[in-house]
Amino acid sequence: MAFPSLLILVSLVHFCVGSIFTAPEQVASKTYDFIIIGAGTAGCVIAARLSEDPSVKVLLIEAGGLDDGTAAATISIPLLAGTGVGTPIDWNYTTTSQTGLNGRQIQYPRGFVVGGSSSINGMIYSRGSSEEYDRLATVSGDSGWSWNKLQKYIFINEQHTPPWNNRSNVGEFNPRVHGKGPLLTGLTPTVFGTDRRVIQTTSDHGHKYPFNLDLNSGNGLGFGWLHTTVGNGARSTSSSAYLHPALNSRSNLDLLLNTQVTRLVSTSCSRTFKGVKAAQSATAQQYSFNATKEVILSAGTVGTPQILMLSGIGPAKQVQNVGIISTLDLPDVGANLQDQTILALQWQVNGRTLSSFLNDEAAVGAAIAQWEINRTGIAAGNTVCIFVDTICFLRLPNNSTLLKLGDPAAGSNSPHFQLAFLVSTIRLPSFANTFFPNVNQIAPTTGNWMSVSVVVQSPTSRGSINITSSSAFDHPTINPAYYTTAFDIGTAVQAIKTLLEFLSTSAWNGFILEPFPAVAALTTDASIEAYVRAFADTLKHPTSTAKISKRSDKGGVVGPDLLVKGVKGLRIVDASILPAAVAGFPQAEVYIVAERAADLIKRAWSLT
Repeated sequence: MAFPSLLILVSLVHFCVGSIFTAPEQVASKTYDFIIIGAGTAGCVIAARLSEDPSVKVLLIEAGGLDDGTAAATISIPLLAGTGVGTPIDWNYTTTSQTGLNGRQIQYPRGFVVGGSSSINGMIYSRGSSEEYDRLATVSGDSGWSWNKLQKYIFINEQHTPPWNNRSNVGEFNPRVHGKGPLLTGLTPTVFGTDRRVIQTTSDHGHKYPFNLDLNSGNGLGFGWLHTTVGNGARSTSSSAYLHPALNSRSNLDLLLNTQVTRLVSTSCSRTFKGVKAAQSATAQQYSFNATKEVILSAGTVGTPQILMLSGIGPAKQVQNVGIISTLDLPDVGANLQDQTILALQWQVNGRTLSSFLNDEAAVGAAIAQWEINRTGIAAGNTVCIFVDTICFLRLPNNSTLLKLGDPAAGSNSPHFQLAFLVSTIRLPSFANTFFPNVNQIAPTTGNWMSVSVVVQSPTSRGSINITSSSAFDHPTINPAYYTTAFDIGTAVQAIKTLLEFLSTSAWNGFILEPFPAVAALTTDASIEAYVRAFADTLKHPTSTAKISKRSDKGGVVGPDLLVKGVKGLRIVDASILPAAVAGFPQAEVYIVAERAADLIKRAWSLT
């Protein structure tokens, strides 16, 4: 499909006061107060907040390119969310063969563009339970990371906005738990029969399937309406919300694009890391940049441990195996990788969904053309990779034998699994990089269909990131170790059984016509497990490869202030510091962590 919007260069950048460089040799000054590695979800927040003080000079280094040109259409149009996966704005990683997924290797998307993964993700904004943050406080020994203490940062990060058609959201969210921050979020512009039946079931069976007015309130359980990072008819990213406004108004912030940090540099023989080496390819000239105050590493759950190990910080044996001198033996660098999986089940229904729309390439093209004119219409409020309006977070039954293996959730108000209700089940060739329906399944091209996705929210499987060479331009190995524990596969089976029970309630009578053939065959635990292992894919939520811990703990990578243990001048701010897979969706938590991290840095250097 030749989308009109892909032929039009949509610019997100206008006049800039700060400088944007496309090559390191263009940067005249090689010394800054702060150097931030990675213009992703966290990096853009840190750059914008630190540059609020005009007395400091900030350099933000991004391996990918600017979020303009044809990339801007892919990023900005909500309908096209997910279609950046597998393109030049994706790092295009691949996992190792996953024994828990029948030996399959999984495509592992991460954003390779300004805005990072906030520019290519499914745009869901879900903070998770209050216990998630209280666990962060407990693990780190710093009460400042608790839910109550983080309210300030939550409110300066995000604000609720109405959908493009100004559909009333009264009774679908709690305005008191949303703030006035730069990140724009909102609810669906269109309510479908699927959504009405989800809400009806919570009304009919509220004791078992409770309604949650706002899943961003800290109450981590129940069924509710889903917030997405869409405002004014377009995707809101860390770049559009934070970075570009800062670049457009401040001369003390510089952005260096298409340049990869190859390693961190320490001063003389000490463990003070206030320098970086950077280049544009494995054979290109290396350039040095120095920070008078500190380096902030925000390269993400994959990139951050890779850069640490390339700098000799990490498991000594691992770095020495590729010819790197070990500077500091930190075994937890690259370890403890957690990720969440997703798979879908599908039913043909008696009611309007978006199946017919997605099967009509002319209609999709017309919707995108309408968006280009005034940012309205279906392209302005729905995303091809999710089409989710209602969602739920649930726990295993209290008497579940799985809980005898231990409870990995952050607390009794935190979920074990998630169900999300979609109004389609289409995988168009034009949208080949989206994840619905399941990989290798052939979707129907006629009829109206709904899907429900299933996510194990609190997995116990642990994987790793490891470097394969001394070159930053060689991808590391990524092993999420999906479904390698009895708890994870058992929870997936129970989640699907709960879904089938939910859809058997009276609200769905006459609406569901028939299941997809593969779903009809799910009659035993063994058949459900086989389905999970055959079709589960990554939800693209990796965390914990440089996890936080108390200052006194021998384990962990960063302390409560996010400074790397055992060295000076180096701080990490991204999803890699989180202690476990998140109870919501990680981008929301990363934004909140980054807001407080910026405050911690300002206080450390007495900045305004």
